[in-house]
Amino acid sequence: MPVNPYETDRLLGEYLLFHYGRPEEILPFPFGPRGALDFAVRAVSECVNAARLPDHARGLDLGCAVGRSTFELARHCADVVGIDFSASFVRAAETLRATGRLAYRRTEEGELAVPLVATLPVEIDRGRVAFETGDACDLRTDLGTFDVALLINLVDRLPEPRRCLSRLPGLLKPGSQLVIASPYTWLEEYTPRANWLGGFQQHGHDVRGIDALRAFLEPDFEFVRAVELPFLLREHARKYQWSVSLAGVWNRR
Repeated sequence: MPVNPYETDRLLGEYLLFHYGRPEEILPFPFGPRGALDFAVRAVSECVNAARLPDHARGLDLGCAVGRSTFELARHCADVVGIDFSASFVRAAETLRATGRLAYRRTEEGELAVPLVATLPVEIDRGRVAFETGDACDLRTDLGTFDVALLINLVDRLPEPRRCLSRLPGLLKPGSQLVIASPYTWLEEYTPRANWLGGFQQHGHDVRGIDALRAFLEPDFEFVRAVELPFLLREHARKYQWSVSLAGVWNRR
């Protein structure tokens, strides 16, 4: 049985660096796309309208990976739940919640690696955050309701994205905020072709993920704006993935 890449130490290290690495740890060269750093922080700071959140707001980070955006939501919410399918990612996020730091290894070349430590900003109240493993397509029924929800780089990695999206009206309070960001990298190894939201032609027209999302959510959510969110994922010392997520921001009707 093939190993889930999201449970490997190598990918865990990549995501800890992606979420918590300092700029010089991720991109030590005097050149490169620096505007793509701090993606997990920018997903909150550039997309969530903190001024609109009520006192004692609840936040949901669905597909939280190793948790940096979850912690960033805790700057504005009294209670934040981070959920991810990867047990390895959730264990790492929980360690950061408990201790504020986590040692890991950054791949350099082949089997060569250097030790690093992921640390949380001291001003973030870790007591506001809880993490759990869960399936975004089959969430537990007693999560409650939220004032803001993030789905960051998630929908194009789900086997049934529409099933996940159909839960959102019941999870979000009237007037709440929803942020869904994706590079829309549709691959059959994650999502069966019949379940893609976009990336194909239908009746002679191009169908794109953001348009399909807007149509699917329209009965319950008002589209507010789109935000381009570049990100940089370091694989090793001389190989990077530079991508751009397109974030949609909605308000719950």
